[in-house]
Amino acid sequence: MIPIHILFEKTAMRDLVKDPEWQKLRESLVGTWKTTPEQNIRKIRKYIGPIRKTENRKLTIVMNYLTGSGFRIGRISHSSITKLRKEISDEIDRRKKLGTYKRREI
Repeated sequence: MIPIHILFEKTAMRDLVKDPEWQKLRESLVGTWKTTPEQNIRKIRKYIGPIRKTENRKLTIVMNYLTGSGFRIGRISHSSITKLRKEISDEIDRRKKLGTYKRREI
């Protein structure tokens, strides 16, 4: 699992998440996880596109979001969330082995 505090290619997480498209999506998810978790995951999947082809930046942003406190403590949970988190984690691991995903923990 990816640590919460990550620098990606020497860019702080707070700078990565400034992406206007991500901010708009994230805001649309607030307060909706209990009633529409599958719809929310579909929105996130649309944002990242095909996992094997998406940018490292988007994988990092979404994984950071899906491992935030609400998800970590189980307040927000659904099988579709677990599935997406695993898919992203597996893809990040694959890219690390290929040397195409660089991260540095802080």
